[in-house]
Amino acid sequence: MADVLPFRALRYDLGRDESLDELTAPPYDVIDPEQRAALVERSPHNVVAIDLPAGGADPYAEAARTFGAWQDEGILVRDESPGLWAHTQEYTGPDGQRRKRHGIFARVRVEAYGPGRIRPHERTHPGPKEDRLKLTRATRANLSPIFALYDDPAGSAWRAVEPATAGAPDGETTDPDGTRHLLHRVADPEAISAARDALEGTELLIADGHHRYETARVYADEIGGDGPHRYLLMCLVALQDPGLTIFPTHRLVRGLEPARQEALATTLRAHFEIAEIEPAALRPPDGDGPLQLGYIDAHFKRAFRLTLKDPAAADHLLAPALRRLDTALLEALILKGPLGLTDDAIAHLDGLGYSRTDAEALERVESGEYDAAFFLRSSPVAQVREIAAAGETMPPKSTFFFPKLLTGLLINPLDSD
Repeated sequence: MADVLPFRALRYDLGRDESLDELTAPPYDVIDPEQRAALVERSPHNVVAIDLPAGGADPYAEAARTFGAWQDEGILVRDESPGLWAHTQEYTGPDGQRRKRHGIFARVRVEAYGPGRIRPHERTHPGPKEDRLKLTRATRANLSPIFALYDDPAGSAWRAVEPATAGAPDGETTDPDGTRHLLHRVADPEAISAARDALEGTELLIADGHHRYETARVYADEIGGDGPHRYLLMCLVALQDPGLTIFPTHRLVRGLEPARQEALATTLRAHFEIAEIEPAALRPPDGDGPLQLGYIDAHFKRAFRLTLKDPAAADHLLAPALRRLDTALLEALILKGPLGLTDDAIAHLDGLGYSRTDAEALERVESGEYDAAFFLRSSPVAQVREIAAAGETMPPKSTFFFPKLLTGLLINPLDSD
């Protein structure tokens, strides 16, 4: 079972002149150089300066120097006693619906993946793990949280911490996506004990942050022995939370020379019913039933709906738990079929790209940046859980959990309790 504990958070001193609006940042892996520059311009103390270091002979050493200086100067301060944190996100999703998601910040013991403890749900890319490991070694801290899911049909864990949300928040910010983030510290020992009891027997499913979790395992083993380095910062959200939503990540491909284009066309005609549609309808409606894809290429710029003729067409290529997963079917029948992408090419984005919005995916094809795009449906939360429980992992970017967690709300030091 997962070992969930309160922690002495390191956080911005909001008694100074700066607010969390100026100091927090999106996850490092969605920040481009222009966005990074804008965040640093917003405040020289923005967390991006340490979470996404840039410049210099050794950017990781510079991040560590800056991180230490901010603590010495009182920009970052440490809580005197351990606590949990109730986190509420009020947001409008890509579908236009307004929702509220509830999470609990805690530190969780790093363990090997396995039943009853912690499970991944996606394959990971190698590059980000190396980068995050160097940063962890330099700063000796979790600068951003892992997003994990737990099963709690009765809602007991959130109910234990919810009374702490009745007062004014200990931290509040609205991010560029319009999501309002509220943080309330949970210091009451009885509330902490009740939340821990509710989480004690649950299995945790990593929703976002696989690279950082695997980095934490490597780092913990490098240090050896027991101690705070064996834990990492997580935000835990119940699978039953009404604000938990998943949106799709569309696939973009390039390198469609005539031979591959013809092979692709042959495969599509063989396996799919093909109907021309308006570009606005490229993303298929969510729902059960055979695989449906939206398709458009840069040459003809005509939009099509692809519906798989035989749901069992890829059964011989996939593990049973993956046979009805849209991203796995697309990968098996098309990406690794006529397009010839290998696992290594997919892992290193060689000929493959991703887009989280319909408009961006369409624009990147129509501009000629990519040769074609495949538009996907969302993966149901229940399906994600079933695949993880079967011990399988999805293709990368099979899920887009929205909204993202911000970096800089809370930091978990790894070198002292």
